[in-house]
Amino acid sequence: MTKFAVVKTGGKQYLVKANDEIIVDKIEADAKKSVALEKLAEFDDEKIDLQLGSPFLKIKAGAEVVEQIKGDKIRVAKFKAKVRYRKVMGFRPKLTKIKIIKI
Repeated sequence: MTKFAVVKTGGKQYLVKANDEIIVDKIEADAKKSVALEKLAEFDDEKIDLQLGSPFLKIKAGAEVVEQIKGDKIRVAKFKAKVRYRKVMGFRPKLTKIKIIKI
């Protein structure tokens, strides 16, 4: 029986289970440090035990920062017709790879 949880970080929600590695928006923590993530819901794969938060559950999910990485380059283009205005910029988002330790 596998336990799943819906956790929230960086304004986004992720469906995770124990020992999953996910990439999220940057979390201010060094590598090998543990962080706590807010849980919105928790359930098992047989859907027998379901807990919903309002909005969060009291118990938090534990995770460990694996590494800080940079994402792929994103190009942003601005254009105005008939004015000869063109501008192309780009940036690489800062991301964090985390491993879920406990649900």
